[in-house]
Amino acid sequence: MPPERADSAATSSVPFDLIVIGAGINGLGIVRDAASRGLRVALVEKDDFCSGVSAWSGRLIHGGLRYLEHGEIGLVRESLKERERLFELAPHLVKPVPLLMPFYSRNKRPALLIRLGMIAYDVLSFDKKSQTHRILSRSKVLSRFSGMEKKGLGGAALFIDGQVEYAERLCVELAVAARADGAMIFTHTEVTDLIVKAGRIQGVTCTDSETGNTVDLSAAVVMNAAGPWVDWVLGNPSNVARDSAATTARKRLIGGSKGTHIIVDPFPGAPNDVVYYESQSDGRLVLVIPWMGRYLIGCTDTLFDEEPDSARATGAEVDYLLKETNVLVPEANLTIDEVLFTYSGVRPLPSVPGVPEWKIPRSHIIHDHASEGQKNLYSVVSGKLTTYRQLAEDAVDITFRALGRRKVACSTKKLPFPGARVSDLKAFTEKFLTNSVVPRETAQRLLAIYGVRAENILALVRAQPELGERFDANSTAITAEIVFSVETEFAKTLTDMMARRVLLAFEPEHGLAACPRIVEIMGERLGWDEQRRADEIEQYRTWLDHLAVPGRQLPVNVPVTEGSS
Repeated sequence: MPPERADSAATSSVPFDLIVIGAGINGLGIVRDAASRGLRVALVEKDDFCSGVSAWSGRLIHGGLRYLEHGEIGLVRESLKERERLFELAPHLVKPVPLLMPFYSRNKRPALLIRLGMIAYDVLSFDKKSQTHRILSRSKVLSRFSGMEKKGLGGAALFIDGQVEYAERLCVELAVAARADGAMIFTHTEVTDLIVKAGRIQGVTCTDSETGNTVDLSAAVVMNAAGPWVDWVLGNPSNVARDSAATTARKRLIGGSKGTHIIVDPFPGAPNDVVYYESQSDGRLVLVIPWMGRYLIGCTDTLFDEEPDSARATGAEVDYLLKETNVLVPEANLTIDEVLFTYSGVRPLPSVPGVPEWKIPRSHIIHDHASEGQKNLYSVVSGKLTTYRQLAEDAVDITFRALGRRKVACSTKKLPFPGARVSDLKAFTEKFLTNSVVPRETAQRLLAIYGVRAENILALVRAQPELGERFDANSTAITAEIVFSVETEFAKTLTDMMARRVLLAFEPEHGLAACPRIVEIMGERLGWDEQRRADEIEQYRTWLDHLAVPGRQLPVNVPVTEGSS
């Protein structure tokens, strides 16, 4: 699949029904839903899929147990329904996981309150297939998690939620599905202007970061799903409406809250389950999450008014998370030296001045800008991984109304993700492992990341056996994945590949030793010269600052490698 360019789309005399700005989980969900209902739709993203807050979450697909505290009953019910759908529609990526919630005498939330919350959680998920919650005695919880602090422990609640280890892959598959239904997708293309005439949105002006070309794309409806960048899209000095009648003064929509996570190797006393517990310093709920063979610990919650991409972990945030983990697991004795990397993201919550971050509502809002002189322009505020599909359905229903067309019924409630399009995933898995032409550990990796699309990667290897070679000594990834991601998954840069396709950014040394080989493979297919290949490696190293541990330097050198087999 050749890269799609906005300048080629701009030459069409047929305007888009809908342009979506932003390729996080919400923007991709909207594009996928719109394309599946037959709308002519385009996605415009200044970076890549899942390059913002969708990647920097706790990677849980959950019902929002803590939202019960704030009376958001509707959001909890919606979340639980959508969680069950993702178990069915993307079982290769979204899996049920057990969560433990300990009862400590020092907790601000008494055990009785947690038990009542568990009962409400089960009632609101009456149609689920997973088990209802259980209350474990002190002895039973210690037999399950022997390393936890024993003082003041009275037992724990055990319940089931979901996890998506590879949130990036969830987003990539949404893009693949949308493109198959006719959507046009322009990544590394930044919206620099909103085109408004006679009080109505007419489209967007955007610039391709690779070619530098600036073009206008016409559309009847524009949906701003830029996440924490929503206000940047609307309020950037270049985004002055061309129609003098349009209102330029805007109310702020996003009140961003930064969440930071730390990643550590397995440590003494570490749990096998996700543990959801109450911080001893401020009563916040903190999570210790098994993730990719390591542990993801988070998260913090602080207001953040700066440019969202500048969000980084601070020393104070890292210390807070380490301290709370050491309180929960006394023998862990974690220090900053054990932190492998960190990440931070800005939640696109609504701006609610004077309300504490943890009390800000999480339900999504689709803001209509008609009263500001820009009819058919909408902005998406809030939303989360779990409920992206319902948000997308709502946004596309609004689009049909704005277009003045009869609504086509939404089908995404039953559409499997591309990696799950098989009648029996278990049988497919067994057959794939038996007949694989690559080592079993590589075959298992392919299944975990690509689902049934792993067969397409093996087809490349059968046609060209050299594509079955490993290119990184620290990973079981193979060369065919690089080719597959360029040809079918819109990978345009080394950072796209490392951070959101093969995911080596989260492995030891961040895959840096393999970079020369990877840019060679990509360069052959994308026409990169030597300078472009060197630039790609440098840009990836710059991106790795997102994972920096405060006070620690990233690796300086990128050694040359010929790959390994």
